[in-house]
Amino acid sequence: MVTNVTNLGRSGLSDWLIQRVSAIILALYTLFIVLYLLFNPNLDYATWSGLFAQTWMRIFSLLAFVSLAGHAWVGLWTVTTDYLKPTAIRVTVQLLVILAIFAFLVWGIQILWGA
Repeated sequence: MVTNVTNLGRSGLSDWLIQRVSAIILALYTLFIVLYLLFNPNLDYATWSGLFAQTWMRIFSLLAFVSLAGHAWVGLWTVTTDYLKPTAIRVTVQLLVILAIFAFLVWGIQILWGA
């Protein structure tokens, strides 16, 4: 029997659910942005800034950021556990991935909600 020391008590069902829900949220966000760009051909900074100044858009964007982080983590965790067999290398890469995803998430939140 194989013991996975980096599983952290998660189940395959929770990973599957995170991937599917986050994919739906990211698809809806992408569809909205594409349609917004198509229906606003003469888009200028004031209009774009006005869109992201609205609370509902900031919340939708934040949901997309969190979904992207969750989606990326589950995907990269799966890849690292499948292809990096030595535990020390796998754990090191996973920690680097966690730090990178966290840094990008914080950076995105700062851009979205910053002054």
